[in-house]
Amino acid sequence: MTLHESTFEYLKPTDEQLAVMSELRTVTAEYADVLNNNLPEGPDKTYILRRVRETAMWINVCLTREADGSPRT
Repeated sequence: MTLHESTFEYLKPTDEQLAVMSELRTVTAEYADVLNNNLPEGPDKTYILRRVRETAMWINVCLTREADGSPRT
């Protein structure tokens, strides 16, 4: 598989993408709060919360890029 030349470059989101990112960031943060408040402390909780954070970052990638890394317009 060949990645698009802009795969590792910053891609400024459109206004529409920014609005969706904001909404999804809010619900992801709410979900993380529920997990944080209900799971027992320990390495498993840390792992889960880190994956939720990672998911939030990948949401932004999904909204702004095609599978090959090219800009989603």
